[in-house]
Amino acid sequence: MSDSVIGQEMVQGLYETAPAVPAAPSAQGTSHIAARDDIEAVGLWLAEYRASPNTRRAYRREAERLLLWLATQNLGLAEVRRDHLDAFEAFLGDPQPRERWVGATRPRRDPRWRPFRGPLSPASRRQSLVILQGLFAWLAEAGWIAHNPFRLMRDKRRRLDNRQPRIERYLERPLWDWLWGWLDREPDAEATPRERFEAQRRRLAFGFAYLLAPRISEMAAARMSDFQRREGRWWWDVVGKGGKAARLPVPPDMMHLLGDWRGHLGLAPEPGPDEATPLLRGLDGRRGLGENRLYRLMRGVFDEAAGGLAAELGEAARREVAQLRRATPHWLRHTALTHQAQAGIELRYLAETARHARLDTTARYLHAEDAEWHRQQARHGLSGRVAGEGADEGGSRTL
Repeated sequence: MSDSVIGQEMVQGLYETAPAVPAAPSAQGTSHIAARDDIEAVGLWLAEYRASPNTRRAYRREAERLLLWLATQNLGLAEVRRDHLDAFEAFLGDPQPRERWVGATRPRRDPRWRPFRGPLSPASRRQSLVILQGLFAWLAEAGWIAHNPFRLMRDKRRRLDNRQPRIERYLERPLWDWLWGWLDREPDAEATPRERFEAQRRRLAFGFAYLLAPRISEMAAARMSDFQRREGRWWWDVVGKGGKAARLPVPPDMMHLLGDWRGHLGLAPEPGPDEATPLLRGLDGRRGLGENRLYRLMRGVFDEAAGGLAAELGEAARREVAQLRRATPHWLRHTALTHQAQAGIELRYLAETARHARLDTTARYLHAEDAEWHRQQARHGLSGRVAGEGADEGGSRTL
């Protein structure tokens, strides 16, 4: 099965008693696309994103969840009403029965595969609706459905605007400093060669993610030759979201990390221009790491770090431990951009690093005004006592 097509067997394989997804009633004589049923219509919409595999994969996931849910309701896409959208949004926040919908990550053809890892957060539910709004707009334009029910949402701007006022999924500076110190420790003297290899690899992966703010797909695709010296300065060449090429300045710490990693692999400290070999590698030291494998590896490191922090600080770090357990590799991109903004890097350069098309997208990482507002507000207290005495100026605490 291609990535752009959702298979009918997925609907009936997961729910043996569910009806087949019906064709859209409006498809008879009015459709402008060559589709025989809803699944094929959605597949054609997904094919529009063939140049952006990661976007297509994310859109497929949301469309698939909707089609599976509609199958259990005996509904087709053309029959979706405004009230169905509310029911589906509630379902995303609590997919029941859990045994039918929720499960661990497994291959898609595994009978134990499930479309959810757990309930979706409000932000994830909003993102799902944003994607599906685009699907329904396309289907209406294609003549596959007669009406887009999303157009009836009176609070549509609030609910479907995916621009959030601030980025929240990032590690605050004290927690990042602790995590890097934990990653940067020398392995025990009795560590095996495999343990030493894994320690170096995760050190490079997390350092790379923090210093250059890549997406995980970009990390998995990175090659040694992507790091090139020009006029005495090191640059990273990357092809990112939407196939857009960029060249980013490489800070000295990244070159130190790369030199350490290459030394562990038995290579010269600096990569050559013709060295088109994987940057992050499997245990054999040669094969590259796939995106899914890298994601699982980094999530495992976050979980292990959470256990280490809990053992070290106990109840005093309860909030930070919970953050580490929730963290994903993309949090490191948010962390990198937020910390760069806090360090005073100009917005125009921050936008280049993030490779955002719009400055207002990058501006979500600017927390400096919040910190200053909080600092000045702390001057206002009871009975002449400065609010927040005993804390630092921002009212935050250290680990």
